[in-house]
Amino acid sequence: MKVLIVVTHLLGTGHLARALTLARAFQAAGHSVTLASGGMPAPQLLRGDVPLLQLPPVRSDGVNFAVLLDEKGAPADDTLLHARTDALLDHLRGDPPDVLITELFPFGRRILRAEFTALLEAAHVLQHPPLICASIRDILAPPSKPAKAALADDLIAAFYDAVLVHAVGTVTPLDLSWPVSPALAAKLHYTGFVAPPAPAPHPDRLGAGEIIVSAGGGDVGAELFACSRAAAAMDPKRVWRVLLGGSDAAARARAMQAEVPANLIVEPARPDFRQMLHHAAASVSLCGYNTALDILQTGCRAVFVPFDAGSEVEQGIRADALARLPGISVLRNAALNPARLLTALQDVQVAPLRPPMQDGFDGAARSVEIVSALLEARP
Repeated sequence: MKVLIVVTHLLGTGHLARALTLARAFQAAGHSVTLASGGMPAPQLLRGDVPLLQLPPVRSDGVNFAVLLDEKGAPADDTLLHARTDALLDHLRGDPPDVLITELFPFGRRILRAEFTALLEAAHVLQHPPLICASIRDILAPPSKPAKAALADDLIAAFYDAVLVHAVGTVTPLDLSWPVSPALAAKLHYTGFVAPPAPAPHPDRLGAGEIIVSAGGGDVGAELFACSRAAAAMDPKRVWRVLLGGSDAAARARAMQAEVPANLIVEPARPDFRQMLHHAAASVSLCGYNTALDILQTGCRAVFVPFDAGSEVEQGIRADALARLPGISVLRNAALNPARLLTALQDVQVAPLRPPMQDGFDGAARSVEIVSALLEARP
């Protein structure tokens, strides 16, 4: 079957990373996949193995998701937005898929509602309409108004065959963060967590004994990095490593490295980060979906500082759930300072070892099975 996955990451790169993992699972099962990406390019995530339709990129204005900016930081205008929609529709009509998957929408990305709705409407009038699925993570941003949940319900009822929830229902059911109506519940399919294969230990034991500080692949984490720099200066006998995300990470790393203590390494986010976690003394990070799974799959001790700027609560909900496990601590941004960070690190390092978690991470392969079964069952 032919699959089209549509994703736009606006701040971090977690949405794109998860969509790529899903695409690779479809490919591994012998299917043809195109990934339409509408966010800023993230070359650190790409291997050249998944056909990519790069739309004219947009990003949010920081945590203000009601404002879209283009790649130069100017407000995205109608010309750019129409070009994005035209590119999607041209691909849809020129190479009609058997399956269309929208990542996060209609539970989020409402600012791109016109773009997604045009795509859904065009898909519905194809000679052979595709199976249409939404793909969502374990924890959503709870709707601030009942109308937002109602809109999602209406769009699901009108266009969608299924909602793939990339979680374990007994661990993080969708209703922890989203009101699940009976109609929505009937279309939910829990897949397990979508994660790449568990990383092997680093062949060179890179990261051994280090405190590895990261904030995903986007332009976030400035406060965490500044606090970690000060904490490293108070902890001179241990190596700290800060991994920066974002399109200008290399330049920022060079500038930052010139002003840090001798025991602190600053560099751009790196592809072997997950392997390094096997050897690290601890991780200090936000608590996005992919980062949380990395910690679980490697058993690395961790201090989560959940992203909570603006009205963001998703990461806090996830971090609190994971903090029930040994060797995981949560430090809120409001309480973040170098001394408290060092105390939190000390707490997780004296906790019992937590073995790498092995079950429940086959969500990508399970998604392929669910979609294949739904497509086969169509009249």
